[in-house]
Amino acid sequence: MPGVYPFRALQFSGGTGDVSSLIAPPYDVLDAAGKARLLAKNADNIVAIDLPHVPAKELGPPAAYQGAADGLKRLAATGAMARRAAPAMFAYRQRFEFRGKKFDRCGMACAVETLPFGPRAGGGILPHEQTFSGPKEDRMALMKATRAQLSPIFGLYADDRGEGTEVVRRVMGARKPDMTARSDDGVSHEVWTIEDAPTIGAFQKALAGEDVFIADGHHRYTTALNYLKGLEEKGAVGADHPARRCMIVLVGMSDPGLAIGPTHRVLGGMKDYTFEAFAKASAGLLDIAPAGGDAKGVEAAIEARARANPDRNVFGLIDMASGRVCTGMTTSPDPLATGFSAKPRAWRTLDVALVQHLIVEQVCQPKLNAGQPVKWAFPHSVDEVMEIASGAETGAGGGAGFAQVAVIVRPTPLPAVRDVSRANELMPQKSTFFYPKLATGLFVNPLE
Repeated sequence: MPGVYPFRALQFSGGTGDVSSLIAPPYDVLDAAGKARLLAKNADNIVAIDLPHVPAKELGPPAAYQGAADGLKRLAATGAMARRAAPAMFAYRQRFEFRGKKFDRCGMACAVETLPFGPRAGGGILPHEQTFSGPKEDRMALMKATRAQLSPIFGLYADDRGEGTEVVRRVMGARKPDMTARSDDGVSHEVWTIEDAPTIGAFQKALAGEDVFIADGHHRYTTALNYLKGLEEKGAVGADHPARRCMIVLVGMSDPGLAIGPTHRVLGGMKDYTFEAFAKASAGLLDIAPAGGDAKGVEAAIEARARANPDRNVFGLIDMASGRVCTGMTTSPDPLATGFSAKPRAWRTLDVALVQHLIVEQVCQPKLNAGQPVKWAFPHSVDEVMEIASGAETGAGGGAGFAQVAVIVRPTPLPAVRDVSRANELMPQKSTFFYPKLATGLFVNPLE
């Protein structure tokens, strides 16, 4: 595994007490209204720094990023945030309910070597999703202005023997947390500061030789790589420069608190779309059958058809104009084998790969939109799908007149993430949704 280290975090309230009013979700799930709600609770909320420009999917004006830098300096100058005197790691537990079940997800916030993506001897940093250019431009401008990593990457490691998870959970069982928070989504956040060398050493030993899989934060990790590259192009960068390490929360795949949700697709902008035209165009590729009922029952209908056909991919289809709900099942167990024979089967049979390369590229674009790209939104729940259907714009996208058809998918299985990453392949954008997001504001990693 890449080297794992403690770091001198910049924290609210000296890293102690309740900081509920000061934390925020990551920038990429917030819109202007969400930002305003957080700032109404506390003007010092980290969202003022981490989301200076809305939407964060594109580069904003220079003044916005300079304002974020000024704001971070003000928080440090007034003592609202303080940098730890000694490097530390942080055991981090999130307690939450998801899809009807309760979870405790336990990880370790630390710093990992800022290494290029890809396999390497002793463990590498492995991505699993493609990225967009706009968010990387926004994050780079923010990192250059603030000279800080404001939000941790979410990383996974195999942890086959459970040793890393045992170290983390042992700390949590020994004493009460140093810092706590509850976010607006009801998730509880608890942090234990770890400065003692034996515990830090035990965690480092447990992770020796492991790969790190980026679960969430591909844009931010890529930004960290580009930031370091920019410094190196300007001159020598010492081995101990803070930019050579990247703030991350590492969770073992053996941790029972891991929960993965779906990222559905809402498609729009097709000039020749009707559901009848879609069904006709997909004949021979998809077997479409009525699901009955309304959108609330679509996930149950998917599961029922998938159980009856375990060698096929099954999607939910919701026509936005009529509200019609169907399931679509691939007519072949491996429909991308011909066009993508070089890809591993684990990649070819992902729901999200089939949506992009079968439904969109073989049906929607050529047959319903004269070869032009379709428009996308990426909601995580059927409720949000229907909100977009009503003409709303959410953090997942949308807007008036946008939505035409929704493709409902099942969560990407965790073994598929591992297999695709180890094959050095990338999934399509927004392939996974590890719930919940890590909080921003519990720790900041200064880069100077």
